[in-house]
Amino acid sequence: MKNCTDARRLGLGAGLLALVALGWMLTGAAAGPEEHGLPTDWSHQHMIFSQPGTSEEAARVGEDPRYWQQWARENVVRTLRDGEAGSFVGGFTESGSGGAWSESLGSGGSVGAGNYPAKYSFQITTANCGNATTPDYVVYATGLESSSSQASIVAYDNLYSGCTGTVPQVYWAYDTSGQILTSPTISGDGTQVAFVQTNAGLEGTLVLLKWAASTTETVGGPMTLTPVANAAYRNCTAPCMTTIILKNNLGVPTDDRTSSVFPDYTHDVIWVGGAVGWLHKISGVFRGNPAEVTTGGFPAQMTQGSQLSSPVYDFASGNVFVGDYSGYFYRVSATGGVTASGQVDHGAGLVAGPIVDGTAGKAWVFASSDGSTNCVGNTPCAGVFEFTLAFGAGTTGNEAIVGASVVGPPNPAPLYEGGFDSTYKASGNATGNLYVCGNTGGPPILYQVPVAAGLLGTVVAGPVVATVTTGCSPVIDIPNPNATGGTNEWIYASAQTNGSGNSCGTSGCAMNFVVQPWIASHAYVVGQEVVDTHFQIQVVDKAGTSKATAPTWSTTLGATTDDNTVHWLDQGPQSGAHAVWQASHGYAVNAEIVDSNGNIELCTTAGTSRTAALGHPTWETTVNLVTADNTVRWRNVGAIATASVAAAGGTSGIIMDNVVGSGTLAGASQVYFSTQSNQTCGTAGTVGCAMQASQSALE
Repeated sequence: MKNCTDARRLGLGAGLLALVALGWMLTGAAAGPEEHGLPTDWSHQHMIFSQPGTSEEAARVGEDPRYWQQWARENVVRTLRDGEAGSFVGGFTESGSGGAWSESLGSGGSVGAGNYPAKYSFQITTANCGNATTPDYVVYATGLESSSSQASIVAYDNLYSGCTGTVPQVYWAYDTSGQILTSPTISGDGTQVAFVQTNAGLEGTLVLLKWAASTTETVGGPMTLTPVANAAYRNCTAPCMTTIILKNNLGVPTDDRTSSVFPDYTHDVIWVGGAVGWLHKISGVFRGNPAEVTTGGFPAQMTQGSQLSSPVYDFASGNVFVGDYSGYFYRVSATGGVTASGQVDHGAGLVAGPIVDGTAGKAWVFASSDGSTNCVGNTPCAGVFEFTLAFGAGTTGNEAIVGASVVGPPNPAPLYEGGFDSTYKASGNATGNLYVCGNTGGPPILYQVPVAAGLLGTVVAGPVVATVTTGCSPVIDIPNPNATGGTNEWIYASAQTNGSGNSCGTSGCAMNFVVQPWIASHAYVVGQEVVDTHFQIQVVDKAGTSKATAPTWSTTLGATTDDNTVHWLDQGPQSGAHAVWQASHGYAVNAEIVDSNGNIELCTTAGTSRTAALGHPTWETTVNLVTADNTVRWRNVGAIATASVAAAGGTSGIIMDNVVGSGTLAGASQVYFSTQSNQTCGTAGTVGCAMQASQSALE
């Protein structure tokens, strides 16, 4: 009887809270919701929630503003516009062109590997242009030492292709007398920005900044801000800022070049790590009087004394979770008590912050080298390590191997965080998939890591992201429940050089891949695609409704799978690279190309293609129909399930902005990142670029 009662309570509670979330977002104190605002930054990739399975879990996670922020990203209805469903529409072009833009961060400017820009939307149902009272904006750290001729941080507004005037515009740009090598974050109401900067590598300084719109500031001509006293910050007139030098327990300044700030919106606290293993707690950051907490066990030093990566605060337990560059994972209690894991990374270290599921009570860290001899040639492996949030001292959790590593020196490439799919976030028992870009000792590969009831399953290797040994970015998952046919989902990642995508060449490259999960009892239309449990693309060639349980998928190119009244066609393994049609070329059975319509064609009859004089054939555009090409026969096996675009040096971390609503203008759902090296950037020449790119079927 209790279980039935809990289910009824949970359903009622979830329904009421869902109605609340449609119009109100809990972005400030838990007791006082603020209307509509939605911050999106690095931390929202790291604090996630599977759905609560009991009323007690619902009550616990419902108090955390981040739960509702995730809910909005996964569930708020999007309005899609016809003709705007392409991936990376227009590539990286000049402002206002094709729904994508690139803007200068200065020569050598970059958000940085593993770091993220930050986006703020003042309403979750309307995209605001520059002419709005409160326009949406995106913030980029430049990664450069600031001066009167070089901003350390810049924001852009008028972001969307449907806006009038110049797209985008510099909203504000500041010289903060430092160098920002970590990710910025935005306050719950969108009026403040927080980040850590370093001063000549000698000391790390937390900066709290109130911005103000400007029509004159630029990246090359920023406003220079002089800090006000901490006590004066709350009432200072924007633009203004205050600073807090990060210090150890003896009051000696410490540096921070590796740890981004994590805001606890409810308690108005920022958590940030730094050099020599110190974890800092700053109170009164957005609503009170800012000050570093120096009592109750803080600042707290991690046992190895190594530089820390970014911390994650779990609202439910009150604990902070953080890794270090020596490869240890830590749990820090509300009183500063430190519990250290065993060493899980013996290579580059835990350079990425953990991912924490506040509902399931799990955490995952990403190790470039596990120190074993379990991979090819008795080398170490790259691994995802799963911990409970109450892990014991010296434990190493459970590992899922995601490719091979190397015995250093030199160290392997860092392993950055992965992305959980919508199935996991919608599940009531922590079940779904985690996608990770691994194989840190060779060409990077995307891996599908199944998670069932919170436990790691058998890893499936997917597409190769680059053709050479190089670094890979974090992975982000972007769902769209309102795409054509009902739903679609993509993951995004980048390679630093020689990306495998068709648009990459020898450059770094950003790529996206369809990872739409199969859905039970779902009405499918012809042409819809899902990724199966073998990391292969299955395409609907006969519309219908799927079964209540997943079918046994065919893994043979061009073979079919029956799924109740749906008929699936196997397009083959997900891949970043596809050949194009060639004239007078001999093709073997099962060769695949991408045709001029963006569909994958499978050779079903071997032969020689048409001559160059005749040109490519008129391709059949319907799934499963056959095109004659001289003596070759091609079968349409569905749309290409990936897209790519060159990005010099690869990209920073990618943030998504896919919460738009009824009446939204064109181009209002996008992804944002920066290049890691100079490239041609709008009209600014060859510089580091701040980027906006269109999501597939999300404009």
